[in-house]
Amino acid sequence: MDVKELIEKLDLKVLCGESLDRKVTGCYCGDLLSWVMSRAQEGDVWLTVMGNINSVGVAVLADVACIVLTENAALDADALNRAKQNDVIILQTEKNSYQIAAAISKLI
Repeated sequence: MDVKELIEKLDLKVLCGESLDRKVTGCYCGDLLSWVMSRAQEGDVWLTVMGNINSVGVAVLADVACIVLTENAALDADALNRAKQNDVIILQTEKNSYQIAAAISKLI
């Protein structure tokens, strides 16, 4: 499955990202950035409410497939600019992390 298919099946909103063909291989939930940085895997969908510039840095270091901001968490302007510079896909949903993680687990 790729990010584009994930967006379509879960009705996610694209906040940033043009190349949506990144392969999705797993899912990681977490908001403590240092924890995510050391545990998220390449290709994971990262579920979080942290829409700041530091989250984009962690996404790049962990090489996640995309970030999904749950519960309609906001993405700040600095994070959006950094995400564009680093080709980080950022999506948004009104659902909570549990609901989206459960839906993702059915898909992958």
